[in-house]
Amino acid sequence: MKILMIEDNQSVAQMMGMFFQKEQWEYANAYDGEEGLAMFKDDPNSFDLITLDLNLPKMDGMEVATHIREISTSIPLIMLTARDTESDQVLGLDIGADDYVTKPFSPITLIARIKALHRRADISGEPEPAAVEASADFDVVTNHFKLSTKTREAYLDDQQIVGLTPKEFDLLRTLAQSPKQVFSREQLLQLVWEYEYYGDERTVDAHIKKLRQKIEKVGAQVIQTVWGVGYKFDDSGLDAK
Repeated sequence: MKILMIEDNQSVAQMMGMFFQKEQWEYANAYDGEEGLAMFKDDPNSFDLITLDLNLPKMDGMEVATHIREISTSIPLIMLTARDTESDQVLGLDIGADDYVTKPFSPITLIARIKALHRRADISGEPEPAAVEASADFDVVTNHFKLSTKTREAYLDDQQIVGLTPKEFDLLRTLAQSPKQVFSREQLLQLVWEYEYYGDERTVDAHIKKLRQKIEKVGAQVIQTVWGVGYKFDDSGLDAK
């Protein structure tokens, strides 16, 4: 794995670098937002994951994240920041971050989150929109929906849901594998993020919001809110349309 680390604090960058080396991961470091974005633009396919500080010189981390997502919707992105307000965290997730870690943080915790995110991410490149092939191997199939873990593609009424981030895809798969089953936010954190999120359930809400926006570009909404409980996947209502 090769990581792009956009971090202006040299002591933090050095500490993270030592832990990355211990894991035998390659990494490149940028000390300001403009440099980091330029490094990613130069060769997006050379990186498997990005850690991004929000308080950066020259270009704010939020702006960097926005440009990164314009280039790639699939590159796993972890935001690191001393900010701990709810609005900052939700905004970061809304822009397209897959995870959010506040400083000071435990390097061991960060490594665990990187491993969990990288393990489930598609690092083979972003698939282009394509027609559904009859021979495609789909793991989830309903009357209106198909999903393939192998290609990390999802279709609603044969229209591809494009631009899914790794976590959005995993969230959709988890819900769709059990149609009409209601999942609490805590259950989704455990199933999709694979580690304790210390009750930060707004992470799920932020990802559901973005997921719904992408689904609605191709068809009717199939992710439903069950008030006071959580969320469920249900496309049975499309049969009458």
